Amino acid sequence: PHAIRLEGDLTLGGLFPVHARGPAGVPCGPVKKEKGIHRLEAMLYALDRVNGDPRVLPNLTLGARILDTCSRDTYALEQALSFVRSLLPPEGGEGSCPDGSAPRRPPPERLVGGIGASASSVSIMVANVLRLFA
Repeated sequence: PHAIRLEGDLTLGGLFPVHARGPAGVPCGPVKKEKGIHRLEAMLYALDRVNGDPRVLPNLTLGARILDTCSRDTYALEQALSFVRSLLPPEGGEGSCPDGSAPRRPPPERLVGGIGASASSVSIMVANVLRLFA
């Protein structure tokens, strides 16, 4: 539920602490305006500027998949795993359609880079996981 997706030829991943840590048993707490929302808006602004100038990336647009870390390293790692889930085969194999044909799936979303997280400990954990999937 804490995600933004923008379509583009190339996709950048973003991990930002939009919410503070939640109380025990709840991953997310109140919104963090300065350190969360402002960083998120900075990324969206940069994407708008790059995509709005055809001289920067001719014939390409940058997209994004931005996720909320909720200022919690374990939650950030769980969110980062969603970046690679589309690269894994579906549970139970490929399956088949009622008419017997193979299902058509959209091509996997490939991230070309990641921005964030705001804490080094989170960034190191996320980088180690994403490195496994190139």
